[in-house]
Amino acid sequence: MLRSIVFAIVFYINTAVFLVVGSPLLLGPRRWAMMGLKAHAHASLFWLRLIVGTRLEVRGREHLPQSAVLIAAKHQSAWDTFALITLFRDPAMVMKAELGWIPFYGWFSHKFRHIFVKRDRGPSALKALIRDAKDRAAAGREIVIFPEGTRRAPGAPPDYKPGVVALYEALDLPCVPLALNSGLFWPRRRLERYPGTIVVEFLPPIPPELPRAAFREVLQKRIETATARLISEAMQADPSLPGPPLEHAAPEAAMAGNKNET
Repeated sequence: MLRSIVFAIVFYINTAVFLVVGSPLLLGPRRWAMMGLKAHAHASLFWLRLIVGTRLEVRGREHLPQSAVLIAAKHQSAWDTFALITLFRDPAMVMKAELGWIPFYGWFSHKFRHIFVKRDRGPSALKALIRDAKDRAAAGREIVIFPEGTRRAPGAPPDYKPGVVALYEALDLPCVPLALNSGLFWPRRRLERYPGTIVVEFLPPIPPELPRAAFREVLQKRIETATARLISEAMQADPSLPGPPLEHAAPEAAMAGNKNET
């Protein structure tokens, strides 16, 4: 707990310094601001590793194309919102529109040209989502969406929303599923941070033009199966982590998987 408290203090000071000192970047080119965003993410990962002992391991980089692509990522933790930034060339994150009104954070999010979704607008929100995603994809950027829309605790039943299917149909791009186990080490709604290794795994791309139902089924199965395997691996290494009971975290997929890439 002491390490978690120290890290929380350092993390928020670090973030405040980046936002305030980096505020002139709001007036410069977008790519300069994106460099600042990635620098903040790398600094945060450094402090997390130094203070708490939490490391990052990335698997499956070979599945990530160097061109426009749709990324559908599991979302378990606030960690995902900054750490995943370091893994992409020029990501456009799909995020809640209300976050765009937060001073500095929201201003920078507009500067990064992330994609804002007004979730209370129904069909019009999907139209705006598709329009903005096409614009960002045309610039060769990665479109990153959390299909469940919010953080889900490790082991929680999946709850995939229609936005990812709408983007898949409209963009005509391959979709790379992304599994992770970050919620074990940076739990949602809790102060504690845990030592160990957060694993992020890029899975084989789903080609464009699959039927809607088939895409949804393949996407959910790949993400959930790989995520369960990563949770099982971590909990076998450290059963004290705050995850589901080990028998529920490890379906038959627990024996599958790629070799590590650090």
